[in-house]
Amino acid sequence: MKNRELKVKPIQNGTVIDHIKSGKALDVYNILKIPDDLPVMLAMNVPSKKMGKKDILKIEGLELGSDDVNKIALIAPDATINIIRNGEVVEKFKVNIPDYIEGLLKCTNPNCITNRENVEGKFVIESKNPLKIRCKYCEKFLSAIIYDGSPP
Repeated sequence: MKNRELKVKPIQNGTVIDHIKSGKALDVYNILKIPDDLPVMLAMNVPSKKMGKKDILKIEGLELGSDDVNKIALIAPDATINIIRNGEVVEKFKVNIPDYIEGLLKCTNPNCITNRENVEGKFVIESKNPLKIRCKYCEKFLSAIIYDGSPP
């Protein structure tokens, strides 16, 4: 049997998220709330010289905003974002876990004011490696639970 290589068509306009830890691309896809009508290519367990194996997510027709990049950083802190326009990479950068997060996460403490009243979550990143996030209101450390915008 011949060694065959799968070729994937490059996107013309949109975003490529590269260097996602193997097995995490679906988590990244799910937090981004990508409109159903946009073409998306998801590659998992792709060979990588740096990582051994990695995942890649290509989204045609969508350039990510800073909130989306911050969400990705919490799930895939080694990811690289490539913005593509007219088939060319016009911007390339590594995600960076911010020092402070507002509105993206939901506190896991049921007694926190953010879960009892309509108060937006605010969190301080105490450590980036390992990731430690603390609620500004109740000061509980939590796992990253991405807030999807619906009422708690």
